[in-house]
Amino acid sequence: MNRMDFTPYRRSTVGFDRLFDLLENNARNSGDNYPPFNIERRDEDAYRITIAVAGFRSEDLDITAQQNLLTVQGRKRDEASEGEMLHIGIANRGFERRFELADYVRVSAADLADGLLVIDLVREVPEAMKPKKISIGGNSLKVVENKKKDGDQADAA
Repeated sequence: MNRMDFTPYRRSTVGFDRLFDLLENNARNSGDNYPPFNIERRDEDAYRITIAVAGFRSEDLDITAQQNLLTVQGRKRDEASEGEMLHIGIANRGFERRFELADYVRVSAADLADGLLVIDLVREVPEAMKPKKISIGGNSLKVVENKKKDGDQADAA
């Protein structure tokens, strides 16, 4: 098993525990590639996840978004076939796919068409968290010098 050890980084950093946990969990859960998916960046603050869910209907799929986690589940359904199946090549097994989301990323829409589940995400950073440009005014700050005149030094002595 090829597992990274983040212990040296954990000792010398503060507040990055969630990042290291995500990396470790991703390395552990990277074995199952079903169903295949794409992640696309559509704009600076817009993303799209496309999941190939051939054979699933919208009522077979469940999308749940909570805090920083998006979970997509597909439930296997039992359908009676008209005839005898000689080969089953279309996977129709249940699945659960999890996506870790960054702060302030939310699901804006989801659609199922042509066997593809499309989930649109948008990052909405609150105004209080956005960087602000601070203008420098000409007279707002004055520099005060602490130089004493020769006559002031004599008075102080």
